[in-house]
Amino acid sequence: MPSRGEAVVQWDRPAWERGRVLAGLAVVTAGLLAFHRAVPNSVGHLGSLLEQFLPWLGLMVVVLFVLALLRRSAIALVTLLLPVAAWTYLCGGLLLPGAARGAHDLVVVQHNVSDENADPAGTARSLADAGPDLIALEEVLPAALPVYEKTLAPRYPHHAVRGTVGLWSKHPLTGSRTVDIKPREITDSWQRGLRAVARTPHGDIAVYVAHLPSVRLGASGLGSTWRDESAGKLGRVIAAESVKQVILMGDLNSTVDDRGLAPLTSRLNTAQRGFAFSFPASFPVARIDQVMARSATVTHIRTLPGTGSDHLPVAARIAPGQG
Repeated sequence: MPSRGEAVVQWDRPAWERGRVLAGLAVVTAGLLAFHRAVPNSVGHLGSLLEQFLPWLGLMVVVLFVLALLRRSAIALVTLLLPVAAWTYLCGGLLLPGAARGAHDLVVVQHNVSDENADPAGTARSLADAGPDLIALEEVLPAALPVYEKTLAPRYPHHAVRGTVGLWSKHPLTGSRTVDIKPREITDSWQRGLRAVARTPHGDIAVYVAHLPSVRLGASGLGSTWRDESAGKLGRVIAAESVKQVILMGDLNSTVDDRGLAPLTSRLNTAQRGFAFSFPASFPVARIDQVMARSATVTHIRTLPGTGSDHLPVAARIAPGQG
């Protein structure tokens, strides 16, 4: 063991020579933020797994900052500017306040109501109290559907339901139909996508509601093959949509950073402001409930108070005719 004098000498090394390991970790964190697309998906979908929780790498920066201060390491503190800059570029804009609501903006609400929801009436009232123009629901069981219809009808006289997904609207709906997003390996009845046209005062908008397959984290990594296949099918349908303005709402079982949603995020814009972590409701760590748009801009997204679901509802403001 070194003598006490030797330990003092080690501690008194110049600040630029201490904390090289911390500086290295800062560089790695910055690299993961800036080049997350370079993390391969070939083994266990590791790239997608990282992208599910990309904003949380900011916590790593905080931890490294505290350790750098304790270590009195100048090199670590300076190197931390790299992940700070990368995180700010990726996520900083979401922290900014949204612009004031425009006269023609639409408000929409997206919610996976849960097939175990014991209070569908209370859930419906809570969503309607937010005053949206459109409400998209997933996991609407046949037994609960009449409750949602009855509760929402006074304020949302127009609705369309296909399988376990539904859309309620203040504006007339036309052309409602099922959208086939079922993965090939699923042989049972599986209807989790719909499309309808909302005839708003500001023009027709093709509205899609979708519930993509769940992902599972196991010993082999992130199981997202079905989710990715379903996203690809939905992306091709939206690409062929003839109505110029499009809104997609749904439980997409992924964050917008995840490359598995590239068939959608490459064609639709996502929220410019707001994190709106929606899952799990007890301790939200990711927003997997999404609102996206084409020829319209999702200007802000936020969570609403919890309901009887394991997801939090999200409300988004959309400026039609932009984007």
